[in-house]
Amino acid sequence: MPDTLIPPAARVAAHRDPNVLRWVAAYTLSMVGDMVFYLALSWAAVQHGTAAQAGIVTAVSAVPRALLMLGGGVVADRFGPRRVVIGSDAVRCGTVLAVAAVLFATDPGLWLLALLAVVFGTVDAVFLPAVGALPARITTKDQLARVQGMRGLGIRFAAVVGAPLGGLGVAVGGSAAAFACAGLLIAVSVPLLVSVRVRELPPDEAGVGTAGSTTAWRDLRAGLSHIRRHRVLGPLMIAIALGDLGFVGPLNVGLTLLADERGWGASGMGWVLGGFGTGAGVAALLLAVRGRVPHAGLVTAGAIIPGAVAIAVLAYAPGLPVAVGIAVLVGLLTGLSGAMCGALLQTQTDTAYLGRVTAVAGIVSLGIAPLSMPLSAAAIGVWGTGPVFVVSAVVCALGGVVALCAPGLRRAELPT
Repeated sequence: MPDTLIPPAARVAAHRDPNVLRWVAAYTLSMVGDMVFYLALSWAAVQHGTAAQAGIVTAVSAVPRALLMLGGGVVADRFGPRRVVIGSDAVRCGTVLAVAAVLFATDPGLWLLALLAVVFGTVDAVFLPAVGALPARITTKDQLARVQGMRGLGIRFAAVVGAPLGGLGVAVGGSAAAFACAGLLIAVSVPLLVSVRVRELPPDEAGVGTAGSTTAWRDLRAGLSHIRRHRVLGPLMIAIALGDLGFVGPLNVGLTLLADERGWGASGMGWVLGGFGTGAGVAALLLAVRGRVPHAGLVTAGAIIPGAVAIAVLAYAPGLPVAVGIAVLVGLLTGLSGAMCGALLQTQTDTAYLGRVTAVAGIVSLGIAPLSMPLSAAAIGVWGTGPVFVVSAVVCALGGVVALCAPGLRRAELPT
C-alpha cells in the first residue's frame, strides 16, 4: 500500500488542514468505537459468566498489548505508520463485526469473548504505536503540539459519547448490537485513514528502521538506545511513568472507594469524573488553539507538581461541590502536563523512531501504571483513602521533580 505524499506547498496550520482534520476525525471515531467495544465486552462477559470470569475476559486484552507493543513500534517504524494504522484498524473492524454476526446467530459462550479480547489486544499492540507515529508524518514539527491538543479533544469526546452510545446499543439489541455499533464506527474511520496523506521524511530522518535495512531486534535496541541517550526523552519517560503511577490509582479505583466512603454515591462520583473531564478538555483545547506553549519543560513540571497536590487535597474535600471543583483543577493541571509530555515526545523524537518511542510510552501508561489500581485498593482497605491519595500524590509530584532536575527537559522548548 503506497503512501500518498503531501505536496510541500500544501502544509498549513494543523487546525485548518483538511488532511490533519481527517486524521483527527478517524482517530476520534476509532476511540469512540473502542469505548463502545469495551462496554459491550464487559456486558457480554457478565451475561455469560461469573463476575470473576467477566473480569478475566475484560482484562485479558491488556496482556498481549503490553507484551507485544514494543514489537508493534518496530513494525510501525519499519513499514510506515500510515499503512500499519490502516491495516490494523481494518483488522479491528473485521474482527468486531464478525463477532457481532456470530452473537446475532448463536450463543457461543465466554470462549469467543476471550478470543476477541486477545485478538483486539494483539492488534492494538501494533495500532497504538502507529497512531502515535503518524502525526509527525502528516504535518510539520511546529504543528505537532496543536495536533496533540486536537487528539486530546478527540479522547475527551470519545469518553463522553462512547459509554452512552454503547449502553444504547446494549439496550436496543443486546451485546451483538453494541459490537456491531463499535465495528461500524471503526469501519467509518478506515476510509478516512486511507484519505490521509503523509509527508516524505527528509534524508536526516529517513535512514533508520526501513524494512529490510536491518533486523527487527536491532531496530528495537536502537529505539531503546535513542530514548536512553536523549537528553529530553530519557527523563521525560521517567516523569511520565511517575505521573501515571501516582495518578491512575486515585482517579480510578481510589475515587470509587472515596465516593462510597463519603456517601456521594454513583451520581456523585459521576460529577467528580465530569469535573476532571472538563478540566482535561479545557487543557487540550488550550493547546489546540495556541499551538505552542513557551518554556514547555518548565510548564510540564509546573503543572505536574500542583496537580499532584490537588490529587492529595481531593481526598479531604469537605463536600461534593468542593470535590468537583478540585477535580476540575486536577483535570486542568494533569491534562496540561499530559498534553505537554505528549507534545515534547512528538517533537523531540527523531521521526524514524516515533513508533518505538510511542510504544515505550504506551507500555508505561497501559502496562505499568494500571498495576497501581489493585495496590491502591488494597492500601485503602488498610490505611484509608486520605493517606493513600497523599502517597500517590507524592509519587506523581516526583515526576515534576524529575522534570525540574533534568536540565535537558527543564529547558526543552516546542518548535516555532
